[in-house]
Amino acid sequence: MNVEQLRTYCLSKKGTSESFPFDESTLVFKVLTKMFVLAPLGLWDKGEDTITLKCDPEYTVELRETYESIYAGPYVSNKHWNTISIYKGELTPQLINDLIDHSYDMVVKGMTKKMREELHNLPDSKN
Repeated sequence: MNVEQLRTYCLSKKGTSESFPFDESTLVFKVLTKMFVLAPLGLWDKGEDTITLKCDPEYTVELRETYESIYAGPYVSNKHWNTISIYKGELTPQLINDLIDHSYDMVVKGMTKKMREELHNLPDSKN
């Protein structure tokens, strides 16, 4: 997965936007106002493609025990977020997409009822 594939996939999800809220090299995808993917593009430029995704705490542990390419990342809660090394080639594109979906779903699940209704009422994404 390259950055354009990541962008296309993330932006195809309802209510998703992209921004650089931390610095000019950390691309963040949000559903409404909540982050679900962080992509440090500075590392991608060096061939170290990683993304950080929200994850159910029990699934977080299971994934880390199963895959070398999934580990606790910097600057986030290690209980609720995993960093995924895409460049190692261990993870299939389908698994990466499934993990992005899981992150999106976790964020939506944690939203207030009002935010979930707002998301539900948005038109479907055209991407």
